[in-house]
Formats: sequence, C-alpha cells, structure tokens
Amino acid sequence: MENIFPSNEWLQSLIDFLNNDPDYARIAKKWEGDIAFSVKADGPLKEDMNIYLDLWHGACRGGKILEETEELDAAFVLEAPYGNLVKILSGKLDPMQAMMTRKLIVNGSMTYMMRNIPTVLDFVRCARSVTDKVLEE
Repeated sequence: MENIFPSNEWLQSLIDFLNNDPDYARIAKKWEGDIAFSVKADGPLKEDMNIYLDLWHGACRGGKILEETEELDAAFVLEAPYGNLVKILSGKLDPMQAMMTRKLIVNGSMTYMMRNIPTVLDFVRCARSVTDKVLEE
C-alpha cells in the first residue's frame, strides 16, 4: 500500500517509523513538544487539514488527523499551503529555508525550534522516508 500524503495511512506509517528509528530516538531524545500541521488547501488538496503528533523524548506517543471541530492545540503549529509541504517532503524546499522565508509558518517557540535544528531536520527525514506519493491534480 502506498502512503499518500496526507492520509491516515501516511500518518500511521510516520508514527511507526518515528518509534522504530534509532537515529530519530537518539537525535530527538531531548525534544519536548507536540506538533500540529495546519495544511492549507492548495492545488489538489481541496479542504484544509490538520494533523497532530505527540512527540516526546525521541518517540511519538500518538497522532491523528483532526476533525474540523477539533481545536488545533499544540506547543508548535506549523502552517503551510499543501504545495509547500509537498516541496519540503520531496526535498525541493529546505525546511529551515521554508521557516525563514515564511513559506512554513511556525507558531510556538522559534527559539526552541532553532536550538533543536537537528531534531527538526531528522523529523523531516523520517517524514520523507514514509511519503510514497502525494495528491495529484
């Protein structure tokens, strides 16, 4: 089965990957903070979508695609149009450059995020590893 971003299958694959990757466990061992992705409708994604991940000390304690009525409440909320996230997941856009140019908006402690760049970059590596396909027009 292909993991199409964004889907429940993709999310579960990411959770499993994070929890079974020794590099991520080592690099993110001091990370404390849940993350939500606010994926804005763009191109083939016709409706906004919110994805929540509970990340803690190198593990993912859970995650889900939020319903429209569920509040987007996390230590870090990363907001971007679908196309920008696809570029990050495909390696066409550097995640740090995306943050600095506001192609990926970070709500939460940017200071904490900057102190944990290796964790951020390794999380992106893990997400790229499980992304087999993206939505097409």
